[in-house]
Amino acid sequence: MDPEQLRALLEDVRAGATNVDSAMERMRHLPFEDLGYAKLDHHRALRHGMTEVIFGQGKTPEQVAGIAERLLEQSRNLLVTRASRESADAVKAICPEAEYFPLSRAVRIWRDRTIHGKGKLAIVCAGTSDIPVAEEAQLTAEVMGNEIDVIHDIGVAGIHRLMSNRARLMEARVVVVCAGMEGALPSAVGGLVSAPVIAVPTSVGYGASFNGLAALLGMLNSCASNVTVVNIDNGFGAGYVASLINRL
Repeated sequence: MDPEQLRALLEDVRAGATNVDSAMERMRHLPFEDLGYAKLDHHRALRHGMTEVIFGQGKTPEQVAGIAERLLEQSRNLLVTRASRESADAVKAICPEAEYFPLSRAVRIWRDRTIHGKGKLAIVCAGTSDIPVAEEAQLTAEVMGNEIDVIHDIGVAGIHRLMSNRARLMEARVVVVCAGMEGALPSAVGGLVSAPVIAVPTSVGYGASFNGLAALLGMLNSCASNVTVVNIDNGFGAGYVASLINRL
């Protein structure tokens, strides 16, 4: 929607020809901006509560920076996932305050730190090797306006580590649990808490883990009824959905 169309819509509201609810509904599905190599949905935040996130993998640094520059014209925050160091440098060239997190390969611009969530989110991982996926979930949830409690390395191989964090887990409205190997931790956490548990299988493990497939299948077969599952290594998806739940 260009400025003239937006002005016409606002004039209709002022004149009473269109009510506020109808105008809001129209703005939820406004046209995108076509850059040729990408079509930017500037009104994603109206529908989902967060500006469109850039998936950096497969894009050139110039494409990532070009998309970021246009999104930042209308948004204070920005997140790029699966970004290379070169893409991060290209974003920093247009916005020096951009942060690069090499473990999760995420780029974040975090100007608006308003808390929108109604409670705390716990981001948990089974082992140190799962931290990159957990960090992606953490960064996503933080930029969406949540208070985060991060708990690392409490896998079931040392179950006493999990039990020692039970009080912290019980305080969370949503728990994101990242685990590889056999993927048992989400079920154990689900049995301890009453909150929704979002399980994230990671590709960490030896040969028979099949790059996270074993963990995925184990989590899908969880006997804990409050556990649901996202895709392998999808920390972003887990952090996003946890944020939406925390706003309800």
